[in-house]
Amino acid sequence: MAGRVAGKKVFVTGAAQGLGAAIASAVAAEGGKVALADINAAGAEKLAGELNAAHGAGAASAYALDVTNEAQWIAALEAANTAMGGISGLVNNAGVAGDKGGVEELDFATFKRIMSINVDSVFLGAKYAIKYLAANQPGSIVNISSIAGIIASWNTPAYNASKAAVLHLSKNIALYCAKKKLDVRSNSIHPTFISTPILDPLRAMFGAEEAEAKLARQVPLGRIGQPADIAMAAIYLLSDESRFVTGAELKVDGGISAM
Repeated sequence: MAGRVAGKKVFVTGAAQGLGAAIASAVAAEGGKVALADINAAGAEKLAGELNAAHGAGAASAYALDVTNEAQWIAALEAANTAMGGISGLVNNAGVAGDKGGVEELDFATFKRIMSINVDSVFLGAKYAIKYLAANQPGSIVNISSIAGIIASWNTPAYNASKAAVLHLSKNIALYCAKKKLDVRSNSIHPTFISTPILDPLRAMFGAEEAEAKLARQVPLGRIGQPADIAMAAIYLLSDESRFVTGAELKVDGGISAM
């Protein structure tokens, strides 16, 4: 079914590669306009150019954004609002891993960096985007968390904590918007292992084939996910198909959380 987000105007962070690029591409393919925001401005601009070539001028625009920088959030959202003629969707996708050992081994600077990129970004995005979403209702906020926000491991304290925070911050935002009587929804997506650059350290350690096989053995469906799996989940939550869905967590994890 084409045009699932026709007329939607969506701001996507971390859009230069990986899940963000897949989500931005899906928005354009499904009839929406998309603002690609990334600290890698050149990468975002390149993809925006490709989307405009494929889907018509004005389908995409690009913005430099460090998601931990409050002033940059304000500027990027204002520019995107002008370029697209409004903002009706926000995808907080930008995030990092990078824990180095358990809670005793992890240095505080790394913990704070991961928390800032993964959690502060969601707070800042919602804080400054809600006014635009309210002006373009129905609106939707989609926060990319992780199955690691639901299932913990012993050696990723910052990643576990940050993605769990995204889960509950998403619910808080949903209840806030409902309390304000805004037709603005907020939900989180929880992927398991997805074939993106976040897996590159494991690929470098074991080789791509063995690394992916090791991860796949942990997933009941027997494989790791693809960026398109998450992009289609995001399209559902951005579209009017999910008008009665808010404060929910959508697990896209091949069944790993069912064990």
